[in-house]
Amino acid sequence: MDQLTATVLDTTYRNEDNGYTVLRVAAGRSQHTVVGGMPQLSAGENVVFEGGWIEHPVYGKQFSAKTCKITPPDSLSAVEKYLGSGLIRGVGPSMAKVIVKHFGMDAMSILDEHPERLTEVSGIGPKKAAMIIESYAEQMGMRRVMLFLQNYGLSPNLATKITKYYGENTIQLIKDNPYRLVTDIDGVGFMTADRIALSMGIDPKSEFRVRAALFYLLNEAAASGGHTYLPVSSLSERAQQLLRIDDSLLENQITQAVLTKMLVRFRLPDQEEDALCLPFFFHAESEIATRLHYLMESRPYKKVAGFETRMAALEKELSIELSLMQRQAVKSAVEEGVLIITGGPGTGKTTIIRCIIQLLKEDSEILLCAPTGRAAKRMSEATGEEAKTIHRMLEYGGDDNVFARDENYPLETDCLIVDEMSMVDVGLMRGLLRAVLPGTRLILVGDADQLPSVGAGNVLRDLIDSGVVPGVRLTDIFRQDESSMIVLNAHRINEGEMPTLNVRGTDFFFERRQTQEEAAQAICDLLKARLPKYLAFPKGQWQREAVRAIQVLSPTKKGDCGSVALNRQLQNALNPDRPGLDSVVHGDAEFRLGDKVIQTKNDYQITFIKKAAIGTEEGAGVFNGDVGYVEHIDPAEHMLTVCFDDERLVTYQKQQLDALELAYCLTVHKSQGCEFPVVVMPVVGGPPMLMARNLLYTALTRARQLVVLVGREDAIAQMVRNNHVAKRFTTLRTRLEASVP
Repeated sequence: MDQLTATVLDTTYRNEDNGYTVLRVAAGRSQHTVVGGMPQLSAGENVVFEGGWIEHPVYGKQFSAKTCKITPPDSLSAVEKYLGSGLIRGVGPSMAKVIVKHFGMDAMSILDEHPERLTEVSGIGPKKAAMIIESYAEQMGMRRVMLFLQNYGLSPNLATKITKYYGENTIQLIKDNPYRLVTDIDGVGFMTADRIALSMGIDPKSEFRVRAALFYLLNEAAASGGHTYLPVSSLSERAQQLLRIDDSLLENQITQAVLTKMLVRFRLPDQEEDALCLPFFFHAESEIATRLHYLMESRPYKKVAGFETRMAALEKELSIELSLMQRQAVKSAVEEGVLIITGGPGTGKTTIIRCIIQLLKEDSEILLCAPTGRAAKRMSEATGEEAKTIHRMLEYGGDDNVFARDENYPLETDCLIVDEMSMVDVGLMRGLLRAVLPGTRLILVGDADQLPSVGAGNVLRDLIDSGVVPGVRLTDIFRQDESSMIVLNAHRINEGEMPTLNVRGTDFFFERRQTQEEAAQAICDLLKARLPKYLAFPKGQWQREAVRAIQVLSPTKKGDCGSVALNRQLQNALNPDRPGLDSVVHGDAEFRLGDKVIQTKNDYQITFIKKAAIGTEEGAGVFNGDVGYVEHIDPAEHMLTVCFDDERLVTYQKQQLDALELAYCLTVHKSQGCEFPVVVMPVVGGPPMLMARNLLYTALTRARQLVVLVGREDAIAQMVRNNHVAKRFTTLRTRLEASVP
């Protein structure tokens, strides 16, 4: 890294939430701009910055600081400038001059070691001295903490977050137990805390270290594998690989963690060994099973009389003729307390939802919801009724899975219909069920053959496999979809058969390319010209329409055909850098005006403005998987505004940009719950765990009008043959089975 030794002249901008600062500094006879997260610095301070030079598109050459080391002011004028910079309450330029005149170069040491002597200065009485001392101590305390944390390699953003959480006791708390960072602070992993702890000389056999590792490993198993628990042998093996300690010490700490209720230990009826899990997941799956049992037992409190007569009239009104299975699904939906409706594309799930709504809406309140904004919007378009995201319907709070709506403030509805259930994890399912009163119809709709939820659990599959919750599986394809090769090929793939490729006049095409590099270039060519021309987009709007209508989906993040590389290539093809185009560089990403972006984690605090029929609607919350377009960029403030698909306008500050990624290409996992007019997908091989049937099936079922696969037939065949579905350790199925008398 480069170094810049300079004296602070003034602060141009500072964000108190994340510490991001823009400074004007002097180095010799030259003046420079320094940017980055750092403690609050004052004019006159000498600082050694480490980082690198960057070229800002508007403000030119700047030094991007990663760390800074502060040395005290080294002259009377520098001390005076520092004290009068506004950092200390009660001390302005004139008072700073008086203090320096009285104490000279000792002014700083007086403030540090003998602040009571301030009353010696003319114009400073006991009350004002107390204010100055308190303000100085507060600033110096925050600065010491920030520098302490940055010395251990923590980013300024993370250091600010930790300091705000622990307050003035930060340094002592971390010195006592650095591993508390793992359990207390989102964004601090075990390896970071372990590095800090070991550098402080903490014993590798410390109970804090072992328990933090157990917590981390179970959280990691939930985040990366969807597991709500791990068998003891599996957790022990992972812990040994991480910690390298005696088995007896590990076993003892597992016992202590269970006794202190940090972990829960149990054994399922069909398992040969004990399991361990975090209390949140243990109680969540237990509560889901209990609440579903109550809902099934209570049955709907509003009945539907004359079903057959009303159903016949409805079929005539809607000009449809339901199959026996579809009719059974509608009948079960109005009779059962809980019903699962599952089936692949084109099997009539949406038509059944419309029928249920028509039968019930005359004398019943109905709520529709889905896990994502896109899925909710699609549900609204298909049914003609308002659908909300589950989070919005439950009036989400400031933390994951904390909702205003619960058993004390339940949903006011007679029937709740939830779409895209394959995306719902255990935390969200528990929150949903807490808000549903017994006697309410609960109808769960989804495709069980798609990928499971990104979050922990396997809710839809566990509900179906338990055989406890009433369900209808639709297999017949609607007549109007029989000509769609997307639908037919999706079903062929799901049955282990190769899709039919390149049938003329259909909606399913295959472009043969041998290498990843060739496939990536072909995808760029398809989006830039060939597909816009084929789809008859307006000539002057090819690139804009391609960005909005065509979604590239990749099985993986890595490689030339991974989402990371393809995003860069597609951005340069569809929204190239050009004079006058605003942009902002954040980390490894550059966001340009007009870019397609995706939110990658839930943010419950970030505010939005949404245009409504009358005025505007304000709210908070953007969620993992929300896709939008960059509408405005303020390069000077390092801010940008995104318009999401449901017309929410969200302005991102610098620190919030960590949650944004380019979305020209998404991984198939990130596309769950979404639907796109056109899907383009590279199929050129990859890790066996990703080259799987359910991943290919999920990708194809995201498309409404057209699918283009680019790659090799043998890679497609590999995915079709690979029906291995990674096992998720969950307890919900067993708990549901145990709830049956």
